[in-house]
Amino acid sequence: MSDIKEKISSILPGAVFTEGETLMVTVEEKDWHSFAKALKETRGLEFDVLTAVVGMDWKDSLGVVYYLTSTSRNWEVISVKVAVADRENPMIHSVSDLWKVANFQEREVFDFYGIKFINHPDMRRFFLRNDWKGYPLRKDYDADPKLNPIPAEDEQNEDDTVSYVEDASGKVKAVPGKVFEEDDYVVNIGPQHPSTHGVMRFRAAVDGETVKKVDVVSGYIHRGIEKLCEGMTYPQILHFTDRMDYMSAHQNRHCLCMCIEKAMGLEIPRRAEVIRVMMDELMRISSHLLSFGCTAMDLGATTAFFYGFREREMVLDIFEKTCGARMSMNYNVIGGVIADLHPDFVKDVKELIRIMPERLKEYHKVFSGNLIAKNRLKKVGHLSKEDAINYAITGPSGRGSNWSCDCRKKHPYSIYSELDFEEVLETGCDSYSRYMVRMKEIEQSCKILEQLVDRIPEGDIRAQVPKVVKLPAGNWYQQVEASRGTFGVYIESDGGKNPYRVHFQSPCFNLVGVMDLTCSGYMIADLITIGAALDFVIPDIDR
Repeated sequence: MSDIKEKISSILPGAVFTEGETLMVTVEEKDWHSFAKALKETRGLEFDVLTAVVGMDWKDSLGVVYYLTSTSRNWEVISVKVAVADRENPMIHSVSDLWKVANFQEREVFDFYGIKFINHPDMRRFFLRNDWKGYPLRKDYDADPKLNPIPAEDEQNEDDTVSYVEDASGKVKAVPGKVFEEDDYVVNIGPQHPSTHGVMRFRAAVDGETVKKVDVVSGYIHRGIEKLCEGMTYPQILHFTDRMDYMSAHQNRHCLCMCIEKAMGLEIPRRAEVIRVMMDELMRISSHLLSFGCTAMDLGATTAFFYGFREREMVLDIFEKTCGARMSMNYNVIGGVIADLHPDFVKDVKELIRIMPERLKEYHKVFSGNLIAKNRLKKVGHLSKEDAINYAITGPSGRGSNWSCDCRKKHPYSIYSELDFEEVLETGCDSYSRYMVRMKEIEQSCKILEQLVDRIPEGDIRAQVPKVVKLPAGNWYQQVEASRGTFGVYIESDGGKNPYRVHFQSPCFNLVGVMDLTCSGYMIADLITIGAALDFVIPDIDR
């Protein structure tokens, strides 16, 4: 860590360091953009991944905590704190020109905190209606429902946008812009469309049947989870994670529990660790089977859809027996798991492992090798490795672009460092590669389950936890490999029983951020294929 502090100090002598779980660097706003550029481009630093963008209200200031990862430094992570005292017109320089993933991330911060990002190309709200009054995640937000009554009229399409552009003299002025060109023919896809996989809306400019641009319109089921967390105790906030990406329910909740446990310094019983990992991998299998079936259905292959659901039912039966539910399991708790395994657990998992190799062959025979499926998926939705890194596209979609980014390998957590499994990579950078990564990851998840199913130790299923959970003052960040990529949890505590701030960094938010990039130049029918192969889940975006 001293090595990186020396390098940073040579770039910015005024940087202030705070030791913690990760090194935090505090910089003044006027230095932020040039410092960010140096962090990304300086040899020996090369922080090429913008992992998380966390908006903050510290009462005396507003700002952002950025988490940056350097893949060349063995995936080392640092955080950078940037704050401004002006609450009336807060402005921070955008880094969307350095890391493309910041485009949507900064719009989210603007939406909830009112921080305007200088030189950002499209400073519109992202989740809330454009006529919403106030910024909900500010500590002084007025939640009086009279200010924002249930609207009786439809929201107007946002065809206008604005950029806050800084000129050579340092003066910032608002420059109006248009979302689409004046002569663009714009079609609406969603939010009531089965192939958007939820209430997601795309406005697509088309030339004939060729897509020119995709504008993502989100927020139809946003529930304000992060705001709700601030009024709840730590045990009470756990259930939210099951209801974001419900196909990563176990992994997401595992992540939140680990973040809290790390802050508490809690040691988890070995039996609970093994159970958690097994549930995570069963969840991954269930998710990839659903992705297989829905991708097939979106392309018209109804039979394959039922094949995927047939085996997924076996996984859901396993969940139901132990957890009491098939979707929102509420299984992980602070310190371990809430209930012990059902007596049939080992038998049922062994049966799943036994049948899956033949069933996968069946999937490949009926769909993966199908000429129509190949024509619809191959060389469609190109996403280069460089773009995958720039947009922080992790999970199967990133690995389908030959980017080695599996959190279980890069930041091993729980007992993953003890397990023998391969990180699946494909080089096609297209929809077919993303699809094939998921198929092969089912094999690897079965391999992990096979190593653990006969090695579940006896012992406690959870550690002793105080009746009232309080975290010491500070901040923590935890990542896991969820079904669709790296899922992150940020917690800031002021020492009380309620979190001061919770932020969920969802992989699907990044995935939908490349819809414009991956769809432009392809046919309108390909947009459905590309969305299916990216496999985003809407509640994970609309948190």
